Amino acid sequence: MSCTFHFLVSRSDFCHARALLLLSRQYLLFRPLSSGPQISHSLQESYRLLQLPDEGHSSPAQVKEAYLRLAKLYHPDSGAATADAVLFARVEEAYRAVLAHQSKSKKPDLGKEVEDEDRPRGAAFQHRHYLSYEGMGSGTPSQRERQYRQVRVDRASEQILNYRQREHERAAAAEGALVERDMRQRSRKIKITQAVERLVEDLIQESMARGDFRNLSGAGKPLNKFEYNPYADPMTHNLNRILIDNGYQPPWVVTQRDIRETTAQIRKRLLEGRARLGDPMTSKEHRQWDQLCASVEEELMKLNKTVDNYNLIVPMLNMQMVHFSLSREIDRAVKGAHQHRLEQQREREKERERRKEEKKRANAVTKPKNTKQGLMSWMQNLLR
Repeated sequence: MSCTFHFLVSRSDFCHARALLLLSRQYLLFRPLSSGPQISHSLQESYRLLQLPDEGHSSPAQVKEAYLRLAKLYHPDSGAATADAVLFARVEEAYRAVLAHQSKSKKPDLGKEVEDEDRPRGAAFQHRHYLSYEGMGSGTPSQRERQYRQVRVDRASEQILNYRQREHERAAAAEGALVERDMRQRSRKIKITQAVERLVEDLIQESMARGDFRNLSGAGKPLNKFEYNPYADPMTHNLNRILIDNGYQPPWVVTQRDIRETTAQIRKRLLEGRARLGDPMTSKEHRQWDQLCASVEEELMKLNKTVDNYNLIVPMLNMQMVHFSLSREIDRAVKGAHQHRLEQQREREKERERRKEEKKRANAVTKPKNTKQGLMSWMQNLLR
């Protein structure tokens, strides 16, 4: 009887446990319906960015379709006019957030949990359902990801090649339009030139018909083509004569003249500045001389650059020049100032000697007059 009592107690405990299990199942089934989905503000923005209802009832296929539609519009490699890298990054982030929310909110029932427990461990996980990669590739997820990346690289390369081809076609079309416009302008210039030539020819013929060329000086005489050099080309000689008559000078000749004029000005400035100062210069005169040398050094630097340009364009090698040195110019100025002082001293001496001679001549002329006047005054005094 004790065994029967224990058996009844154990059976009643088993029934009570089974009732608790059924109640827990019903609670798990009806809990999502009673509580309702709780969606944050950022997740709502993700649903709105993907243009999906924010209640969270969209299926993974709908989410994927919305993502692909937006990727075709905003992907940088799509080649569309609406491509935007920043907006595509936001779309991709929203897509991942929605997928993560759906994977968390989707809870399988107890029967599926039992089936998952009974399923062998080698079966694929649920998250691989979202690793579609547009249905491309085969193998493990990492292999499929690498294959999908390669496909995207190939697409991008193809789109870049197409874009470059279109740009080349546009450039060729634009160049063709420019060439056509240049041809039109060139033909117009040729027509104008031909019209001017015909007009000049008509004027010459009219002048010949009136007899304007009958009484020309030198008519019937040979032209002086070989007046200066019989070995020169007549055309070159005539062209050079026309250029010379109109005052034309080659660039290297003009540059050489500028160098000579600038050098003369610098040397004159140094010579006059040194000549104004004393031979043993004072401290104040030393400062003035140093300032003058500094300004001349800047001018010599500019002059040396002009010399370099002249050496590049001069036609003959023996006509090239060397740089001007400040020390050489200072020595030249010092020697010139010393020579100038010596010449001034000689001139002063000559002037002094000339004045002495003039004074002697004046004295020699006035001396006889003085003697005659003294004799006359003596005789007058004697007669008185």
